[in-house]
Amino acid sequence: MSPPFSKYRWLRLLTYLVLLWAALGIFLAGGNEISRSYHLSTATGLLAGSVQGAAILLSVRWPGRAWVLSLAGTIVIALVVRPTLGETPLPGPNWPWSTPAVLAHALVLLFLALRLSTRRTLGAFAATGVATFVVQGVIGAVRYSETGMVAIFVFAMTVLVGIALRGRSEARTQLVEQETITAEERARRTLLEERSRIARELHDVVAHHMSVISIQAQVAPHLVENPSEELKENLAGIRDNALEALTELRRVLGVLRSENAEDPYGLGEAATGSAPDSPQPTLDRLDALIENTRAAGLHVVTSIEIPDGGPPTYPPGVELSAYRIIQEALSNALRHAPGSTVRVEIHHFPRGLYLGVINSRPQHTVPPSPGAGHGLLGMRERAAMLGGHVTATRTLQGGFAVSAFLPKDGARDDASPPLDVASPPPTGEETS
Repeated sequence: MSPPFSKYRWLRLLTYLVLLWAALGIFLAGGNEISRSYHLSTATGLLAGSVQGAAILLSVRWPGRAWVLSLAGTIVIALVVRPTLGETPLPGPNWPWSTPAVLAHALVLLFLALRLSTRRTLGAFAATGVATFVVQGVIGAVRYSETGMVAIFVFAMTVLVGIALRGRSEARTQLVEQETITAEERARRTLLEERSRIARELHDVVAHHMSVISIQAQVAPHLVENPSEELKENLAGIRDNALEALTELRRVLGVLRSENAEDPYGLGEAATGSAPDSPQPTLDRLDALIENTRAAGLHVVTSIEIPDGGPPTYPPGVELSAYRIIQEALSNALRHAPGSTVRVEIHHFPRGLYLGVINSRPQHTVPPSPGAGHGLLGMRERAAMLGGHVTATRTLQGGFAVSAFLPKDGARDDASPPLDVASPPPTGEETS
């Protein structure tokens, strides 16, 4: 594992450089000070300094082992020089912690606090304090300047700083994780809301058909001369089942239906009406939607290809989804590209229906939108539910293009390749 500041390369390199210089300084200058203070040979002093320098370098990857090495090296040196302290002039050298040992051990404890848990860090600090007390307070020596209390104070401050930095880093990490979880939950909730809204509309379609079935079953006996009792019973059973299913559907709709659906530009209300039981819109009502969009400030042109013999008949779910996709794309154009030119394309293919809504670059700066930002998600959900697909991308002229393909029967045949119905790229700003 890397030391702290590993998120930024330059800080990581700076940390390595500082530690390298600290280890080198402890090895050379610290070793020389130890040899002079305790009247040891230069080689012995440098050996003691090398132990502390090695502990600093070791703390980068293994702070626990570095702490053991630093503490053990200090205790061994203190016990080795203890018999010679009586021969030194007053006030005597620093003992049991020399200045290089205090600096080295403080750095080791800092990395220990940054890398290991608080419990283990406090345990190491307590063990350092106990070892200092035993060497200085229990074993003791003569003619020395005691450094035990000063060393413990320095170590305590270092441990507190390390624990605080570690806590701050953990809090930041937890905050990032929580924000990630919140974003995922928000996306999941948005997806569920969109599916619920789509389900409400499709339930309305199903409820309409169930009502038709019930009425037809009630009228059918009057269309046949002298119908048999068996036929009447079967038709009555069909009507009763249809009414029962319709009752259940209305109960479900009562739970799913939103009283105030969000429609900031009024496209849905103007084109579909606000009555909760009004029939769901189809492509036949597209003209009203486009006129309402023009009234809201967009220049809308249409390119609707009608094959010979008139437009084909699509299932209600396909008609409803096609209308909603165009409605949402026009709403997005109003929100994000005010004053632009919008081109609405509808092409009928043997295997399905192609839709395209392409807007040009906005005429002025677009203010931040207060919308929930899940219009594209809803379009993709509608298309995917029917076996189709939706693509949305920016154009080269600075506009935005939404294209969709819905299979004719509302269920794509996976055994056959998808139809390439990509719209030709816009060639001018007026159609981009």
